[in-house]
Amino acid sequence: MNKSLVLASALLLSGGLASAQAQKPPKAGSRPAATSAALPAAAMPTAAAPAAQALPANHVVALVNSEPVTSHEVLARLARLQTPAGTQLPPRAELLRQLTERLILERVQLQAAAELGLKVDEAALALAEENIARQNSLSVAQLHERLKTMGEDRESFRANLRNEMLLQRVREREVDSRIKIDEQEIDAYLAEHQSPELAELNLAQLLIRVPEGADAATVERLRQRAEQLAQRARAGADFTALVNEFSEAPDKANGGQLGLRSVERYPTLFVDAVRSLQAGQIAAVVRSGAGFHLLKLVEKRNTGLPEATYIQTRARHILLRPGEQLSQEAAIARLQELRQRIGSGAARFEELARQYSQDGSASAGGDLGWANPGMFVPEFEQVMSRLAPGQLSEPLVSRFGVHLIQVQERRQVPLSAREQREWVRNLLREQKAEQAYETWVRELRARAYIEYREPPQ
Repeated sequence: MNKSLVLASALLLSGGLASAQAQKPPKAGSRPAATSAALPAAAMPTAAAPAAQALPANHVVALVNSEPVTSHEVLARLARLQTPAGTQLPPRAELLRQLTERLILERVQLQAAAELGLKVDEAALALAEENIARQNSLSVAQLHERLKTMGEDRESFRANLRNEMLLQRVREREVDSRIKIDEQEIDAYLAEHQSPELAELNLAQLLIRVPEGADAATVERLRQRAEQLAQRARAGADFTALVNEFSEAPDKANGGQLGLRSVERYPTLFVDAVRSLQAGQIAAVVRSGAGFHLLKLVEKRNTGLPEATYIQTRARHILLRPGEQLSQEAAIARLQELRQRIGSGAARFEELARQYSQDGSASAGGDLGWANPGMFVPEFEQVMSRLAPGQLSEPLVSRFGVHLIQVQERRQVPLSAREQREWVRNLLREQKAEQAYETWVRELRARAYIEYREPPQ
């Protein structure tokens, strides 16, 4: 694994959720990130599904261009259905109807894939199976054993896996690859969403009160004090410290921050004072009925746009790749030993990385450089994001092998104009792709011959 790791994808372990809902593209994040045409993220159910039970007699519930959808398929899908705790499911008859419709939609898409000559070869299928096992910290053999406890054999799992991959490939070819976003669309989106009226602000204030009925000399003296504090703040003095020492506002806690809120919830006087500022800048002193206000723009966020800054992480790792000479269990044990040596001060991380790591970053002491959110595969990034600078992870299994991670430092980085435009491009592409996908599936279904038979029980 190295800095160019993409968001590799894998399929649902439970298989076969290729409906319009399950095939939605990922939502746009709060910042641009490297993306790939991703299949639904792998997910091991939190509890094993009930073991296979005797099913009622199999029968055809629908024909899709002469290809049957059977009651056993619908009931098998029902048995694998995972729902969050507290979710209210529809009545059984309605749920079976929805699952039948989902299978019909899958059928028409798989038939379209066959007409286009799309296939998933054994090598690609085996790689997807291996990725799912690794993402769930299992070997392929352990994955097969887990499937047995869930009432699903390897053959049906691989069939579901192949179908999911075909569904993704046909969508990529017929829908996603045809979505184009031009620069004028990005300009229009930015113009619409950069309006000051759509902004949310977080301001910090330092208030110098002016007593009611104060004479002109007193007012001028207090104004000069506010101006002097503004000069100190602009020169780099800690604003929170100034607030704690000098502010007379009742809400001076938390550095005088008033919290992120829409512009309508701030006095017009405040909004006008910070209108042209960037985050971190100090406004000109303003006068209200309460006194003189020194305002700092802590954060400005426009609805429908990414945050102005994001966090980059610099981390390093040691990677061991299990194989014939090294089992996954042995790799975990070896990294646990290296972790203890580093923690006790008996060895330095970079030295052990150069000696043991099986990654291209080994020569740099395992250093992965500065990484944006979403740059690494999810199982790696989730662990990395929880580490404090200097902290070592426990050995982590990913689709690439077993890692030992250490975060070196983090920093706040402003979002560039180019990155903001790329974020908007991705958002618009996702919106268009979702609309185009739904239209495409409806058209496929409308062209298909569908005959309903006896519903599942």
